[in-house]
Amino acid sequence: MKKLFFAIALIAALGAGAYATPSTQIWIPSTDVQKFKTVHLNIDNYLTSANEPDGHRKPVVSVIGPTVGVLPYEKIQAEVGFDIIQQGNAAYDNAPVYLNGKVATPENSWFDQSPALAAGIYNAGFKTDYTNQNVLYALLAKTLPVAGRVSAGYYTGNKKVLLDENGTAQQNGLLLSWDRTMPEISDNLWLGVDYQGGKSALGALSFGAAWSFTPKASVLFGYDVYNNNDAAGRNTFTVQVDINFP
Repeated sequence: MKKLFFAIALIAALGAGAYATPSTQIWIPSTDVQKFKTVHLNIDNYLTSANEPDGHRKPVVSVIGPTVGVLPYEKIQAEVGFDIIQQGNAAYDNAPVYLNGKVATPENSWFDQSPALAAGIYNAGFKTDYTNQNVLYALLAKTLPVAGRVSAGYYTGNKKVLLDENGTAQQNGLLLSWDRTMPEISDNLWLGVDYQGGKSALGALSFGAAWSFTPKASVLFGYDVYNNNDAAGRNTFTVQVDINFP
């Protein structure tokens, strides 16, 4: 297992599935990073909300994969991981492995009130012109009194893969999010909203709620509203299970 994660880390240092997951909010990456030696397992499912215009219903998209913290430092942290994604489409499912990696600094790490910063890559697939979205992104985030955490950033990816329904490149866009634990109700309850710009299959507004059953296990229920249904298909419900080891 250690050798496998080391190999992945090397590759990450050197995407059309839209679901390969570093530490995220609901849909977009977050500035969060797994702690050193923590192995995070995500199990995500996306269920289409309606039939497509031609009457068929898209298969459930299933995502499973680990992300592991790889740096022991407080001010600079990093994680690497991979996902196995099944989309019900042989063109993509024959190359189901996608890599991701992230480097970040937490809030207040460099000076008082400094924001969290993160940069990384996700949806790094191995099938040229299909799964190699290779999305690069940068984010900053700040937790505000009472209001919760807000984050903003930008992404760019492979212009040959991130396309709209007409084949026009849609490889760039904004990343925005708000999230907050809700202690007024329960410390176990988390709410979030995030947005990814662009009219490719990646562009979406997502919102959801998560419940932590233990400090190491939670489940999230959310809904994804795509910017361009002609490129991404119908909107989806998502159920995401997250487990940390040890």
